[in-house]
Amino acid sequence: MAKATQPQPLVGPILIDKVKELGNLSKEEKARECGYYTVTKNGVERVNMMKFLNALIDAEGIELDSTSNGQGRGGRSASYRISVQSNGNLLIGSAYTKKMGLKQGDEFEITLGRKHIHLRQIGVDDEE
Repeated sequence: MAKATQPQPLVGPILIDKVKELGNLSKEEKARECGYYTVTKNGVERVNMMKFLNALIDAEGIELDSTSNGQGRGGRSASYRISVQSNGNLLIGSAYTKKMGLKQGDEFEITLGRKHIHLRQIGVDDEE
């Protein structure tokens, strides 16, 4: 008995167009129609929703992965706001120091204003 060949799953703009064309079908039916299914050795058809949804996300150009370029774990992104902690400290997180390319041991001169703090890195010209 000849084995039926399974169609290649659709990707990119073709996938998006096909999903729109399928209109009111269920998610599972859309996934199947777009080729996101397998047939088990017992002949049972299984829809692969994760692959289908991931392909849709990729086709739409949505970036869900961390942009840390494989350098350790993700962490928080810079919000450019900090709060005084209960012990009175201000903590500047690693998101800022990484963005500035700072390294352990870099030193700063602190200048206090009425409602601002100015940090000037010691040993660096004010070119920037």
